[in-house]
Amino acid sequence: MAKLRMIAPTLRTMDTRTVRPPAKTADAFYLSTEWRALMSSLIATRGRICEDPHCNGRTHKPGMRVFGDHIVELQDGGAPLDPKNVLLRCGASHTKKTAAARAKRMKQTF
Repeated sequence: MAKLRMIAPTLRTMDTRTVRPPAKTADAFYLSTEWRALMSSLIATRGRICEDPHCNGRTHKPGMRVFGDHIVELQDGGAPLDPKNVLLRCGASHTKKTAAARAKRMKQTF
């Protein structure tokens, strides 16, 4: 009976301790002076609180980072610089809402 020879693996493994995913980059719109001015005015009038109803408007930490989140997303035809279309959200609320909107959009395409 003949001996079976092992074929050398063709896929290399990566050390996940040293390999990092590419850094996120912001859309150019969110770096514009118009968007930054709108965010500054919203924070000045509304304060640095999360306006998500599920967050109960609590202030997480003094000076926490808030995200300007479009109620009707730009991809869905929302007004980009309308203050009525922007809510200030904490990071967790912003991530949840964006993921839900993306899932809904993906569901509609299939």
